[in-house]
Amino acid sequence: MDWKIELIFVPVTDVDRAKAFYVDALGFSADHDASPGDGVRFVQCTPPGSACSIAFGTGLTEMAPGSQNGIQVVVPDADAALARLEAAGVAAEGVLDLDWGRFVSFADPDGNRWTLQELPDYAAARRAAD
Repeated sequence: MDWKIELIFVPVTDVDRAKAFYVDALGFSADHDASPGDGVRFVQCTPPGSACSIAFGTGLTEMAPGSQNGIQVVVPDADAALARLEAAGVAAEGVLDLDWGRFVSFADPDGNRWTLQELPDYAAARRAAD
């Protein structure tokens, strides 16, 4: 039996600000935005190329805004990811080189932390191509 992670909740204070950040600054697709009932708004966005989406809104989770600190995403090039974030005005930390990959970190407007990882195999393939 396969178990697939397909949706991660990201707690935010301002849904419209979060949607603008993820869609406009990061380039996520805006998949869904609905208010199915009183006090509930559900927004789903997906990173480019990802099978897993994020969701945020109102009335969805009891997590405190800014408390999601463990989302890690694989990217093919940490330097390019850092440049893309900086070009979009996103404050980012990186590139941190470790034996198990190259890492870039950033936070959304509420402080939810993300880490982008370039896997060691990607880095080796890029170096061989240069």
